[in-house]
Amino acid sequence: MTLSDRREMPTVYEPAEDSRLLAETAADEVDAGEFVLEVGVGSGYVSATVRDEAGARVVGSDVNPDACAATRDAGVEAVRADLLAPFVDDAFDVVLFNPPYLPTPPEMEWDDPLEHALSGGPDGRRLVRPFLENVGRVLRPGGRGFLLVSSLTDVDAVTELATAAGLTASERAEKSFPFERLVVLGITPANT
Repeated sequence: MTLSDRREMPTVYEPAEDSRLLAETAADEVDAGEFVLEVGVGSGYVSATVRDEAGARVVGSDVNPDACAATRDAGVEAVRADLLAPFVDDAFDVVLFNPPYLPTPPEMEWDDPLEHALSGGPDGRRLVRPFLENVGRVLRPGGRGFLLVSSLTDVDAVTELATAAGLTASERAEKSFPFERLVVLGITPANT
């Protein structure tokens, strides 16, 4: 399935440059047979790419039931979940997340599934914070995460949040555009 094939879903986040960067990075970094969770799975593009190119076992989660359905249509199991809440400790080798990261003032937010996939709150980090606070819990020993971050969200501030959560964060990939710089941060528990 190509990226353009996935652009037909108006209630689900459509794959774009950020999706492609995370998918390519994860496909290069994930090993065959590893158990991967993609949080905020959207269309299933990233999960399907990692499954197909890396040979990983992948499950996706999203609060949007349409996103879960789209992901299942892409051949990846998906569960309706809020971030990492329902998952047991030490469950995954790898966790991926392309969070809603656009800084959005509260008065500009709509109660709409696509809005929830885009809006990251006033500083763009509304879901990044709880993700970083909890990702270490669901990672197996030696596990790692990959978090897509935008310069609009302040990469350094996200790195500081990771450190405060007991994680180490380092840039694994980046791509610059006229309006923003996208970065994939590799995340590992600091004690490993």
